[in-house]
Amino acid sequence: MRTLAAAVLMVALPAFAQKVSLSGSLGDKALLVIDGTPRTVAAGSSVNGVKLLSVSGGDAVVEVQGKRVKLALGGAQVNLGGKPTEGSGSQIVLTAGSGGHFFANGSINGKAVRFVVDTGATYVSMGAAEAERLGIDFRRGERGMTQTANGTMAAYKVMLASVRIGDVQVYNVEALVGQSGMDQILLGNSFLTRFQMKRENDLMTLNRRY
Repeated sequence: MRTLAAAVLMVALPAFAQKVSLSGSLGDKALLVIDGTPRTVAAGSSVNGVKLLSVSGGDAVVEVQGKRVKLALGGAQVNLGGKPTEGSGSQIVLTAGSGGHFFANGSINGKAVRFVVDTGATYVSMGAAEAERLGIDFRRGERGMTQTANGTMAAYKVMLASVRIGDVQVYNVEALVGQSGMDQILLGNSFLTRFQMKRENDLMTLNRRY
């Protein structure tokens, strides 16, 4: 009888989600991407152990195993696994922002940045001012010329020690630093080609290949 009771108890234990992101909201409901699956959750309700406490504007607050986490609309997945990760994750799920572009909060060499996905860019690309903020000594890189929408400009090819989004970290990523200013950091193919990319409506899923 004790063995049977223990077995029943084990079956009844809830399965807690490991990753969650905010894809959209409507009133008191939020579209959460939980472990890669879109789920509509009303405030006060729970799915896979993720309880939606509140949703307002571009943010939502969820609770998992007593831990409260604030999610930003369109942000990268947040790890809920209890133990901090070392960038060993294998999947990134992004949601389209205004204009259909995919944005992601992440880091370069351990410093916070915001990316915009650009499948037309050969490399992760940024302007000189942003590179200096990140401590990248780009002038020691390989100098050349690159074609942009505003014409030809001088640029330097460098190697980034790490690029991270959520709990996925990639090492030794080629990047291009333009001598002229750039409004955004482009998440180009030197990062993207390491993933199998899948897009469904406003969701983009990147599954790590190597």
